[in-house]
Amino acid sequence: MQPIQLAVVVGSVRAGRVGPTVAAWVRSVAAERTTFDVVDVDLADFALPNSLTPNDDAERFTRTIGAADAFVFVTPEYNHGVPGSLKTALDTVKYEWRAKPAGFVSYGGLGGGIRATEQLRQITAELHMVSVRDAVALHRVRKRFDESGGIDDAAAVDALGRMLDQLEWWADAVAGARGRCDYPG
Repeated sequence: MQPIQLAVVVGSVRAGRVGPTVAAWVRSVAAERTTFDVVDVDLADFALPNSLTPNDDAERFTRTIGAADAFVFVTPEYNHGVPGSLKTALDTVKYEWRAKPAGFVSYGGLGGGIRATEQLRQITAELHMVSVRDAVALHRVRKRFDESGGIDDAAAVDALGRMLDQLEWWADAVAGARGRCDYPG
């Protein structure tokens, strides 16, 4: 089996964001597995337009998403929901998301971003993605990581492991299905 190209998507573009720290942790854990080839997709690196004004960044983003086999969305919860930057990214491409598994690592205050994850489950279902059951919710995220990016939350570490196991299984399953026939959507 070829390595699964796992795109770790940083969903926030705000100044002072903690998303890159969380994504680095996800990337480091996933990279320990020989089954994954981890790719960083930081939305701050793309100037994504609305659908009426395509640009070179949108085309580069489309190619990046199309090449990925599975996704981990690293997202904060803003105002009880998904950041606008992540929603725009999801709306920028269509077919490139289809029939691919997605996992969620959310973060925030006491709620740990779980409302953003629940919204993402609805959005990814509409995009014909397969969201895995287990997710990671990092409560009080700024207190979870030390200066070197280590995390002090054993439950989150366990949840990330289960989520990656599920992503691996689904990525293998849908790759086999895509090899037999086109996705009917």
